[in-house]
Amino acid sequence: MIQPNQHDATSEHQLGVGVIGCGGFGLFALQQFVQVPGVRLAGMAATARPAALAAAQRYGLEDVVDVQRLLDLPEVDLVYISTPPFLHYEQARLALEAGKHVVCEKPLALTVEQADQLVALARSRDRLLVANLMQRYNPVFEIVSQLIDRRPLGEFLHGYFENYACDENLPPEHWFWDRQKSGGIFIEHGVHFFDLAAGWLGPGEVVAAHASRRSDGCEDQVQCTMRFANGAHFNFYHGFHQPGRLDRQELRLVFEQGDLLLHGWVPTSVRVHAVADESQTRQLCELFSGARVDALTTYGPRDRRFYSHGREHDVYQQFELHWGEGRQKIPVYCDLLRRMLADQIAWIRDHRHTRKITEQNGRDSVAMACAADRLAHSEN
Repeated sequence: MIQPNQHDATSEHQLGVGVIGCGGFGLFALQQFVQVPGVRLAGMAATARPAALAAAQRYGLEDVVDVQRLLDLPEVDLVYISTPPFLHYEQARLALEAGKHVVCEKPLALTVEQADQLVALARSRDRLLVANLMQRYNPVFEIVSQLIDRRPLGEFLHGYFENYACDENLPPEHWFWDRQKSGGIFIEHGVHFFDLAAGWLGPGEVVAAHASRRSDGCEDQVQCTMRFANGAHFNFYHGFHQPGRLDRQELRLVFEQGDLLLHGWVPTSVRVHAVADESQTRQLCELFSGARVDALTTYGPRDRRFYSHGREHDVYQQFELHWGEGRQKIPVYCDLLRRMLADQIAWIRDHRHTRKITEQNGRDSVAMACAADRLAHSEN
């Protein structure tokens, strides 16, 4: 077993990546992964062969093999799994047993038991196992973490995430609607946002959850509420029912002295609407470097003080802060994928490296999603 203070053998050569499943998103991610220094594409296996053959042409691969043949290739050090969720557990297990490192699309598995088995196996083999929860690599994630910890807007009180997603490319026969294959919306899609909230607020408890079906029986809307240690609640809504041109997401965090609005499921821009004193305003400008600040109201000495949330506050202006205007989703998304893999490879090469996400994130996000899904269906 590699000891934490030693380097993996892959530190001496390029790390060979083998891909299992390379359809639309798999190819999108792969194009980012192979740009990471020290990474090369070593092989490809397919579950949807036509899509994988097209991806192989992109890289000049001579063949698309079956999964076991890919895992037998000595030049494959890391396996990237981009298949439907019901295949993740078995394919990740086989890869780990073959001695490969694993990066898996979310969710890590469909059940907590499966996730626990994979985590235990990865640790026993000293192999990487990580779900692609790349949201934590967004600079917005760290800025919001600082906003919550340093409290320039006071205490965090409430949050919500609303996801009005497109279903134009999800016909009724698609695996997405089959709970045995996808796990349902909480598990297939919600893990990203459970992980975000846990990263900001720590462990939470699902206290309410609901699900609804459309007329053809497809479960297309879910929502839940989580309660966190400081008593704050966070609401999550996911609905897959919009035309592509109306696909939109919004994440709002409410504090004592204002709120933060993030647009997009990969947040690219931030709007803060708040009241603050001089010191708080300076802290916010430091956190959101380069932001535009538009003053809405300034307060004279007699109007500075107000009372809310059980205590007095002192402010000198009401304002809107805008950060990240002009950042485009797809380039940001590409950057997050590259950051994620580079972080994981740094750990493969030297276990002393501290990663932003580990196997525990994949496991815990599945646990939260399963808790929400279980509660949503407990009344049925």
